[in-house]
Amino acid sequence: LVSVPACCSARYNLALLACFGFFLLYALRVNLSVALVDMVEPNTSLAKNMTSNVCPEHSSTINTPRNTTGEKYSWDADTQGWILGSFFYGYIITQIPGGYLASKIGGKLLLGFGIFGTSVFTLLTPLAANLGVGYLIAVRALEGLGEGVTFPAMHSMWSSWAPPLERSKLLSISYAGAQLGTVVSLPLSGLICYYMNWVYVFYIFGALGVLWWFFWMCLVSDTPETHGSISRAEREYILSSLKDQLSTQKSVPWRPMLESLPLWAIVVAHFSYNWTFYTLLTLLPTYMKEILRFDAQENGFLSALPYFGCWLCIILSGQIADYLREKQNFSTVCVRKCFTLIGMIGPAVFLVAAGFIGCNYALAVAFVTISTTLGGFCTSGYSINHLDIAPSYAGILLGITNSFATIPGMVGPVIAKNLTHNNTVGEWQMVFYIAASINLFGAIFFALFASGEVQDWAVSGYHLHRN
Repeated sequence: LVSVPACCSARYNLALLACFGFFLLYALRVNLSVALVDMVEPNTSLAKNMTSNVCPEHSSTINTPRNTTGEKYSWDADTQGWILGSFFYGYIITQIPGGYLASKIGGKLLLGFGIFGTSVFTLLTPLAANLGVGYLIAVRALEGLGEGVTFPAMHSMWSSWAPPLERSKLLSISYAGAQLGTVVSLPLSGLICYYMNWVYVFYIFGALGVLWWFFWMCLVSDTPETHGSISRAEREYILSSLKDQLSTQKSVPWRPMLESLPLWAIVVAHFSYNWTFYTLLTLLPTYMKEILRFDAQENGFLSALPYFGCWLCIILSGQIADYLREKQNFSTVCVRKCFTLIGMIGPAVFLVAAGFIGCNYALAVAFVTISTTLGGFCTSGYSINHLDIAPSYAGILLGITNSFATIPGMVGPVIAKNLTHNNTVGEWQMVFYIAASINLFGAIFFALFASGEVQDWAVSGYHLHRN
């Protein structure tokens, strides 16, 4: 197999366009966490807060006239928890159908319309908030429906596009867009709220999503065979590298799939990782505001720092993982397990540490940053493992594991909000403890039961061996 250079190749173009797509998806997902701080009347979220005094104020007062034209709503902490969680109620529903549909109609349309739909509902968010909290929750849930198909659709596309030894590289480029979206949209949303008005957070990102959709529909195709401008050498290279890995049977082997222990190893790891990830994603701005007492503008930049670290780590670890497999002859399963252990135990340790340094906010930010950064190793760990064990059904497998992994997004923030009613440091330590112990369990489970081989049931002709 002669490898085809990466530069300007169709598969790397796909990775870059996907990277932008996931960039926008996450920008559309997290902008509410920042805007919410501005949408709520300051006094309703906390009855006179007794603990803001744990740490001294240290906002560098910026004397820009702060724009206060945006509507303010009187939503209490529990309502805010529901608003932040509502996204995941839609998101969980379309995971498995998304993977199944992608294997039938192809990932291109599914991913394209998933992001297009999410963008349109984002544009409608300010209107929904005005109509009432029920409408806002409904719109967020509908955004979740749109985003739910995207990861399974992308995994499904990579099963036809990614040569096995380039898997970690290509997938880490495309999915790293998600972290980058978080990095850019957290501070940017803060600035937009500060200088303009929170409604523009939704208008600007929504419009960009619609723009991306036009490029995606014109430039991408589902498989190398149907791609208009791919070189013959590259098409041959991709197809020949995948020839023993894909199944030709039309029916999905549901039962052996659900009985497969390597699949459950991914489920447990994915669930555990997301618990920490979502708890931080939705609550970090709150923690910085209520405990460390940052102003929203500083808050946006500092909340974004951890995800910038994670983005760098994903890109680098993808390169390292494929290097170890290709050049150093490490087995796939060894690489996946090691990367998952680093990516889950590292974050657990630093997250707990972050709860114990009192008001030293430089250290707090450093620890949370290191914690989230190390999590980037997981992308080349359990996250790509679906494609190792069953390339043909990668989209469906991701739908299954992501369904379980969405539960933390629904439950985590609600539990955390309930545990932190008084916003004491002790309450937050509890939140960090829970996240860390779940992470630890997931890492150990994956290390015990994961596999790096294509499973019997995932290759065509499987039924012949059984009978």
